[in-house]
Amino acid sequence: MEPPGPRGRPLGGGAEVQMCQAIFPSHANHRGELSAGQLLKWIDTTACLAAEKHAGVSCVTASMDDIQFEETARVGQIINIKAKVIRAFNTSMEIGIKVIVQDTFTRIQKLISVAFSTFVAKPVGEEKVRLKPVTLLTEQDQVEHDLAWERRKVRLQQEDTFQSLMRDSSKFDDVICDQEDDMISTGDTWVQSIELVLPPHANHHGNTFGGQIMAWMETVANISASRLCSSHPILKSVDMFKFWGPSTVGDRLVFNAIVNNTFRNWVEVGVRVEAYNCDEWSKGQGRHINSAFLIYYAVDDNEELIMFPRVKPVSKDDVRRYRGAIVRKRMRLGRKYVIPHKEDIPLCVHWDASNQAYLSHSNVDALKVLAAKSGWEVISAMGKFKMHTLEERDVLSVWIEMQVEKSAKLVFGSLSDFTKQPQWNPYYLSCEVIDWVSNDDTIYHITCPKVSSRKPIDLVVLVSRRRPAKDSNTYVVAMKSVTLASVPPSPQYKRSEVASSGFLIQAVDSSSCT
Repeated sequence: MEPPGPRGRPLGGGAEVQMCQAIFPSHANHRGELSAGQLLKWIDTTACLAAEKHAGVSCVTASMDDIQFEETARVGQIINIKAKVIRAFNTSMEIGIKVIVQDTFTRIQKLISVAFSTFVAKPVGEEKVRLKPVTLLTEQDQVEHDLAWERRKVRLQQEDTFQSLMRDSSKFDDVICDQEDDMISTGDTWVQSIELVLPPHANHHGNTFGGQIMAWMETVANISASRLCSSHPILKSVDMFKFWGPSTVGDRLVFNAIVNNTFRNWVEVGVRVEAYNCDEWSKGQGRHINSAFLIYYAVDDNEELIMFPRVKPVSKDDVRRYRGAIVRKRMRLGRKYVIPHKEDIPLCVHWDASNQAYLSHSNVDALKVLAAKSGWEVISAMGKFKMHTLEERDVLSVWIEMQVEKSAKLVFGSLSDFTKQPQWNPYYLSCEVIDWVSNDDTIYHITCPKVSSRKPIDLVVLVSRRRPAKDSNTYVVAMKSVTLASVPPSPQYKRSEVASSGFLIQAVDSSSCT
């Protein structure tokens, strides 16, 4: 009899690999916790083995997406790393990685990290590699498969988005202030280190092991961050390791790290790696092989967060990195939420005709309160479009702003009639009126194409409209999910919900609006 998969079940979906490691003192840092560098080595190894199990050929790391470290692990505990191929493209594939720590005595488990890595299959000789697709066995497999495509689009568009935001960075609120006395020059945080790649540092292909490079990068970045605090920095997250090229045994790897910017309780450190063979070393001509941006925080003896001093960019490159850190902070929010979601709590309310005035008012009020919240940040600005995000605990709100050459009244008339949405909105298949509640309130049944499930989506929503008051120039179209006994969930659709959504239409002049 063949051995079963994890917990007695056969492995579903893409190829899956599991690694278990006991944490010994040699794996720990000064706090007795598993060092980030060691964990990165284990993560990269597990992901690589999952990729090769699916591909059937050697694979190399192309990138490692944002890695969030939610918990720490200590000496004596057990680390369990699961890596699974989520989706295969032509020659590359996305690997989903989940890291769990288990206490040896209590058996209590905690999630340390979820990460996504991209691996590329290496062709054998002249033959081109074309990866087989991942077999989707469950609804969750389909969800992960669809989200992998969204994450891939984010990766491919990242550089264009970054450059666009950098061009508009002068519009951001965060300005460089020369007035503060306690500012520290970014140059004072610069750290350089060198490593000679030896056989133990190579992987089974003969190239420098990607996990080892990431571990060395973390060490140098940690030292750079420590220049700003009287404590040992703790790695909070990594903003995408990028592998631009390989290195081999005998190469000299030069690591340069510098603090780009500080944001109260955390700091961003940029690391660049260049490789030199003997000839390149003598000529001073290195190869850029890796880059990453690492986020650190620090705590005092009472486990309270330490506030980092502001840094002062001096050179032109310092200013570019300073501005880039602000842009990456905004982009990070978008990428953070393109991940498999947890089970949602119900967002809709029960429709009660006897209480329709309150429900209509709360629908409109919820949209206005959301728009008025402080903390909205620009993450994309292209032409007439701007995208803002607001992060509150585990909720990400998105606000897209654009200016149109139409009167506010005309736009309000078009957007407030949801039966017209399927004519111009590709995400609406149909929109049927269930109940004309009043002149300003309508309940609709909406169907949408399938996004992250095997079924199309449907919603039951209350849409409330408001024209501007005397002291305002804003039209409001608010939408919120409701439940109706007459429209129960159908097996034909996956019922979705909207907490608060809609349009705020502000007149600019008589012929244009935002």
